Amino acid sequence: MTNAEDLAACHRLLAGGSKSFRAASLLLPSRIADPAAALYAFCRVADDAIDEAVSMQDALDGLYRRLDDIYAGRPQAHAADRAFAGVVTAFGIPRALPEALLEGFAWDAEGRHYRDIAALQDYAARVAAAVGAMMTLLMGVRDPVAMARACDLGVAMQLTNIARDVGEDARMGRLYLPLEWMRQEGVNPADFLADPVFTPALGRVVQRLLDAADALYDRAEQGIPLLPRDCRAGIGAARHVYAEIGRAVERQGLDSVSRRATVSGRRKAWLLARSVAALAMRPVDHASPPLPATRFLVDAVTATPVANDRIAPKRLPERIAWAVELFDRVDNDPGHFAR
Repeated sequence: MTNAEDLAACHRLLAGGSKSFRAASLLLPSRIADPAAALYAFCRVADDAIDEAVSMQDALDGLYRRLDDIYAGRPQAHAADRAFAGVVTAFGIPRALPEALLEGFAWDAEGRHYRDIAALQDYAARVAAAVGAMMTLLMGVRDPVAMARACDLGVAMQLTNIARDVGEDARMGRLYLPLEWMRQEGVNPADFLADPVFTPALGRVVQRLLDAADALYDRAEQGIPLLPRDCRAGIGAARHVYAEIGRAVERQGLDSVSRRATVSGRRKAWLLARSVAALAMRPVDHASPPLPATRFLVDAVTATPVANDRIAPKRLPERIAWAVELFDRVDNDPGHFAR
């Protein structure tokens, strides 16, 4: 897919960067480690380019040119670009997905606020669901129902992050809570940003956000049976650990202004064990459409066919799991290979 030096550079970026992304990659099978590192590295350098830019528009223009070159098969002289170009080709990642992520970074740089939950979901679709969709493609899955549920999980995680980081964000001049909800509770957004203090009214806004996240976690869980067997426990663990962050916020009285909720290592281990024990998931609900905010991501994947929607792993145990997965799909959907 790409050379060892580029991949090593990507792994170094991952090791020194996002703890949550690195933890998620460790929960997934080893065959996904290299492409996940390449994906993270490109996301990281794009985010840094926006954050460090003197001119946001110039930075965005430069990133779009880098995407042009990546998708033309002639990546610029950056390890992350070369590695990500290999991932784009190998896994058939439609350009709309990384473009959505860049748009979300730009919204952050603008300091954009969000009028209602639908607008906030539009933001979460870009900065979180787009990455979830790309990670799902790295697992070899292109099923539109699985993709919709992966996007649900990405949005849910981002809503949880926002609920947990209200005070931290406000002290940096950022506000992601739906303005409409704040005003309904009598909380003036400008006054809160000027003096971030927790109140019961603000707590009710945080609770509404957690409730919205919980509804999406439930939807997301329905897509886990559509993933390869060796990926299900890791994604299930991520779903439960992130939902538990919301429970931690609730246990501290919904005050995420004066302190930041955390989940203990022991609790995370218990949730991981629970996710492994719960691999017999409930039936998939094919009736739930994608969120309006994430439909464009699902449609982009559906419109980007690839020669093989399963990429065979190299190691024998992984090849066996891969073959079993293929036979399962033939049994469940005899027309799969005829399409």
